[in-house]
Amino acid sequence: MGRHLQSIAPHGGQLINRLASKAQVSEFLSKAEFLPRVQLSERALSDLELIAIGGFSPLTGFMSQADYESVVTDMRLQNGLPWSIPITLPVSEAIADQLNIDTLVRLDDPNGVFIGVLELSEKYAYDKLKEALHIYRTNEDRHPGVKVVYNQGNVYLAGDIWLLERRSHPQFPTYQIDPKESRALFLEKGWRTIVGFQTRNPIHRAHEYIQKCALEIVDGLFLHPLVGATKSDDVPADVRMRCYEIMLEHYYPLDRVTLAINPAAMRYAGPREAIFHALVRKNYGCTHFIVGRDHAGVGDYYGTYDAQYIFDEFTPSELGIAPMMFEHAFFCKRTKGMATTKTSPSLPEERIHLSGTKVREMLRRGECPPPEFSRPEVAAELAKIMHKMAIAESATEFQI
Repeated sequence: MGRHLQSIAPHGGQLINRLASKAQVSEFLSKAEFLPRVQLSERALSDLELIAIGGFSPLTGFMSQADYESVVTDMRLQNGLPWSIPITLPVSEAIADQLNIDTLVRLDDPNGVFIGVLELSEKYAYDKLKEALHIYRTNEDRHPGVKVVYNQGNVYLAGDIWLLERRSHPQFPTYQIDPKESRALFLEKGWRTIVGFQTRNPIHRAHEYIQKCALEIVDGLFLHPLVGATKSDDVPADVRMRCYEIMLEHYYPLDRVTLAINPAAMRYAGPREAIFHALVRKNYGCTHFIVGRDHAGVGDYYGTYDAQYIFDEFTPSELGIAPMMFEHAFFCKRTKGMATTKTSPSLPEERIHLSGTKVREMLRRGECPPPEFSRPEVAAELAKIMHKMAIAESATEFQI
């Protein structure tokens, strides 16, 4: 290709690897029945895996009290490195009282399977209200992120972790591409600039529009839909992934796009989570990150572009990944295509906006979103699957 290729540095300068060696696994298994146990939630399991594979570099474990408090108040680790979301392991006071500092703790997945080890270095109480107000900008338990904080244990455990093995994803093993692999893949493809895209929703025309605008500027697009824990009314991950497969088959240049899963859980922390999502994609090897309308938002807790404004609180060099800001895209009746107020001369009544809530309601009734919102192949797939789910839910309610 005639040009020198080099990966972007991970956040903090080193891609973390906390996958236990064979010798460590053997040692941990020999002690398994004698170690105190903590059973992980779905979110904590996702966090454990992402720490281990380097997705949360430079973290090597669950946060100490000093790092936690610094992140909550200042959006930085204690050493000054930008970090906007606390990565913590909550337990009840009763469980915490049974654990001793400087000992190993067995970590089990939600099914009780031994999955990892925590080198317990600290346990500390924390202020739930303070965390809610700083991270989510609200103390209302209607907010799904705040609700999680209020319902979890009152003590955080801190310490380095080890993951016993990297298990294949039960739903999407072919799309499980860890940071070390994605970085190698981008080099193999000859991409110097890569833009990451985060979503928890099915792809629609506005997504496609901003992705392709970004793709005009960079070498490659890293589609990285989140498949960890989400709200109960969000569209299931398998449905969303199928929509991406359809889109890639019909509407994208395959040699310039990579689709992979992000195993993280959704926080719904709006602006703070936008920074977090960008740093995670930096660890996967992205040089740019798309930030659109109400990124990682929920309800009306955040302003339309708050997730873009928060990037002004950091210098480009300390983040190390460039945000690509996009306005709210819509279908313009006058120009017969996707646009934003930057590119369209249309009046408000000439613009077609569809909210995620309205689309979900249409899908549950078995109706196809209009072509102005979604490609027909995707709309048909969504309507078919979501209508089946709605029927199944109704049947279950009737039986109860």
